[in-house]
Order: sequence, then C-alpha cells, then structure tokens
Amino acid sequence: MADMHALVRLMREVEDQLASCMRCGMCQSVCPLYAATGREADVARGKLALLDGLLREMFDRPDSVRERLDRCLLCGSCQAGCPSGVRVMDIFIKARAILAGFSGLSFSQKMIFKGMLAHPALFDQLTFWSSRFQKLLTRPINEMLGTSCARVMSPLIGDRHFKPLADRPFHHEVPFLDTPAGRSGRKVAFFVGCLLDKIFPKVAGDVVTVLEKAGVGQLIPQGQACCGIPALSAGDTQTFQKLLRHNLERFPVDDFDYLVTACATCTSTIRKLWPLMAEKEDTSTRRRVARIAEKTLDISQFLVDEHLLTDVPSVGRASKPTEVTYHDPCHLKKSLGVSAQPRTVLNAIEGIRFVEMEGADQCCGMGGSFNIKYYEISREIGERKRKAIQASRCSVVATSCPACMMQISDVLSRGGDPIRVRHVVELLAERWKDNDNYPSAH
Repeated sequence: MADMHALVRLMREVEDQLASCMRCGMCQSVCPLYAATGREADVARGKLALLDGLLREMFDRPDSVRERLDRCLLCGSCQAGCPSGVRVMDIFIKARAILAGFSGLSFSQKMIFKGMLAHPALFDQLTFWSSRFQKLLTRPINEMLGTSCARVMSPLIGDRHFKPLADRPFHHEVPFLDTPAGRSGRKVAFFVGCLLDKIFPKVAGDVVTVLEKAGVGQLIPQGQACCGIPALSAGDTQTFQKLLRHNLERFPVDDFDYLVTACATCTSTIRKLWPLMAEKEDTSTRRRVARIAEKTLDISQFLVDEHLLTDVPSVGRASKPTEVTYHDPCHLKKSLGVSAQPRTVLNAIEGIRFVEMEGADQCCGMGGSFNIKYYEISREIGERKRKAIQASRCSVVATSCPACMMQISDVLSRGGDPIRVRHVVELLAERWKDNDNYPSAH
C-alpha cells in the first residue's frame, strides 16, 4: 500500500474535480465504449458517479471499482465534448493511481512495468531477443499489411492479426544523432517512442529523412525511454515518474527549438501528462518539464506550422493519383486539437488525392491495454472504423499514431481488405526521396 497521506491528497483532488460534473450525459453521445455496450456504467457519467463515493467504494469493493475504471479507452472523447469542462482524463488517471496505491499492482503489471519498462536498457534487450524468436510462435498472414498471427491458439494473442517486432529496432540503426540547424534555422529533438522504435522503425527513419530534407537540425539522444503512458494508465505512478526523470536527463531543453514525435500518444503524454504528474517535483524539474511540454509538437504540426512545406517542389510523376483517407488519432485531435495539419501534409503531396472519411475522428478502439483486456469490445469498435475506411473507397488509410496503425491493420487484415495502412510521414518521405533535385539539407 502506498503512503496513505498521498492517497488522501489525491482523493481530495479527485473530489474537487468531480464537483464540476453536471451529470448531463453529453458524454454518452461521443463515448465509443458506450456505443458498443450501451451500458451506463461504461460512460464517463457513470464512472464519475462511482468516483463520487470513491473512498467508501474502494474499501467495500476495490475489484469492482477497478473493473469499471479499467473499462475505458482513455480516448478523451468525453472530455473534448464536455459542456462543463470536466477534466475527465485527469480524474481517471488519478483514480487509477489511488486504486493501485491502495490495492497494489497485479503480478503481471509488476513484471511489465517495474521489471521491464522502468529499466529501458533491459526492455530494449528483451524486445530485441523476443524479435529473434517470435517466428517460432507466429507466422505471417497478410503480406501487404505486414501482419502475423499465432501458430497455435494463445490466450494473450487470440486470433489477432498483429504487427510483429521489427528485426532491427530504430535505435540500432540510428543510436545517436546531433546535427546543426540547416537552412531552416531550426533544430529539433526527436522523441522516438516504443512503438516506432520496435515495431515501425521505417517510420522513425522517415521522420529523420523528412527533417533532413526540410533542412532541420536533429538531436536524437541515446538511451531514450518510454514516455510512461502504459504505466500511468495502470496507476503505476512510481514507474511513470522514473521514466519521466530518465527522459528529462536525455533531452536538455536548451539544446533544441522543438521536440517532435510521430506518435500521437507520446505527443499528448509529454504535453499534458508530464506537467500534470510533475506537480510534486522540485521547482527546477517542474520548469524543465513545462518548457519541454511547450516545445512538443506532432511531426505534421511542426512541418505545417513552421511553414516547411511551402518550398517543397512537386514530384508530379504519378499519372493516376493514389486515393488516401485519414484517421484522426484521439490523442492528437481530441486531446491536442491537431487535425488540420496532417491533412495539409497529405494535400501537399503530389500524386495523392485526399478523400475525407465519414467519422474520421471516431476512435479505432485500440486504447493501449484496453485492447488486451477487452479485445472483443475493442474489435467491435474497430469494425466500425473498418467500415468507414471501406466506404471511403481509398486504397490507403493514413494516420499519425503507431498504436492506431496496429489496430487498423488488425481489423483490415482479418477482413481481407486490400487497403494499406501508412503513417502520414511515410507518404511524405517517399515522395521527397523520389525527388532527386530536392536541395541539400545543410
């Protein structure tokens, strides 16, 4: 059990924030989980009503409270549409921390978060060696989407079509990079993130290519760690704080103009949750966290807002444009309000015809650990996204989050749909690589 004084302080914070909920039920209309289950207990209003008596409920039936709190994608749809401005995500994050502090983490959570994630070098080694042996237990199933499935039925994998670990993680390809600002006059730090590093290293490489082509100096520190969101979502604030301090040491805030990521979840975590969870750190640490948060941008947002696409020469070699639609990651649009910039990037790429998808900002159903615990519901939400993608009649669906790419690849692969899943920066990098006359970066 954690320090009771700390738990009581967190409870008071949650109770203060709960007071602003008017129980109007607007969250029902936007909650993807409620749309799938129709249960009042699954929508934010139901969870907030439960949390109103958290102290009593936690002592009486902690497992039941945990079950209801865990049934949430943390997509932020309810918070984005709340007329009372209730900070639902902050409340849920703190409530999960209270429960984890009171009841403790499960054995598997301790193994994953405290045993592996909290030790970045060990985590890198374990995932690297797992990639060596994964083919013994899995087999490729969809060449176009690059998905695999289990060779024999596995309780953890089930019938998922998943993206396997890459043979070589990005940090083996580019362990360190420090280049001066080029013709753009800007230098950025690149926070790679776990999924790009270990599952989509090509996308991480494309970020480097795009920044180089745009004349942007880059800092890629050695030994980056996870942004911490998996641990925080489970209520493990100790591991989250450890990862935050580890990353702070590797990103000296005075050495770059912006910190960019190509992962919507990492962007949202660094911008919003790092400052939230650094409130009890010393003044110097809080200031560093606040400055890094202010400098953190999604890669599309950085390219568009800094006008780095304006002098990009058109390639113009495609006789028949590729029709591409776009899925809005919840952590980018609903958490940070970033939706126009990825579309601007796609529209700037010669040879692509952008097609808007109906319900582009509806959650794909991934939700991190939610996908593991409640796969059937996650799959049902994902099927709605699949139908929207199909209705666009596009051959490519682009997005800005590697977790969304995994979920969408799963539903399209299982459905046998001939539709590719790409990151926005992948499409841009491919066009820029094709252009041999593009000016040198420095």
